[in-house]
Amino acid sequence: MPAQVHILLVDDDPAENLIIGALMRKVTSYAITLHYVETVEDALGFIRSSGAALDMVLMDNRLQPQADFRETVPELRRNGYIGPVGVISSSISDAYFQKIDDYGVDFRIDKAELDPTAVEFILQEYVKRDVSAGQ
Repeated sequence: MPAQVHILLVDDDPAENLIIGALMRKVTSYAITLHYVETVEDALGFIRSSGAALDMVLMDNRLQPQADFRETVPELRRNGYIGPVGVISSSISDAYFQKIDDYGVDFRIDKAELDPTAVEFILQEYVKRDVSAGQ
């Protein structure tokens, strides 16, 4: 039985929830539950009130009213979230993506590179669970 993982997707485009949700269902080595909110404020509320053990946050780079992850991720960290945070974006070529560590980001990935193999690698790297634990 695959290890259970809870991921919170924060993206202001509901279509991304459908796309990334379909992608997560293709990951076979983990049983992923994808939670979804549209704003940083909703993410903070979810983290505070959720009974689910949250393993990771995937944050869209640009969320209104904030400019980009340089404002949103520090907001998560200031409010006590210590788990892994990944920034997803349609382009990670801007120079500021080279300084993710300065803002509390664990990893960044281009949405075009997000596939089941990449998700499995990210989970193996950042979510310390034994995949064979339930077998």
